[in-house]
Amino acid sequence: MAITLYSTPSCTYCRKAKDFFRENHVKFAEYDISRDPRRADEMVRKSGQMGVPVIDINGKIIVGFNQSEVERALK
Repeated sequence: MAITLYSTPSCTYCRKAKDFFRENHVKFAEYDISRDPRRADEMVRKSGQMGVPVIDINGKIIVGFNQSEVERALK
């Protein structure tokens, strides 16, 4: 399962997403879009959104941190 989290250091919901993944022992790749313009472009291309977090779970794009939606995508 491939999980990518696009985030920024000051984003509260990004921290909540990271905490959720860590507490549930879910491996994920994290990209800080404030430091990586290439990943920021990739995020916008995938989601059509400028806001974070954007979570990509096997190609399913979730904008924001919605725990129940993330749990469904992980199943």
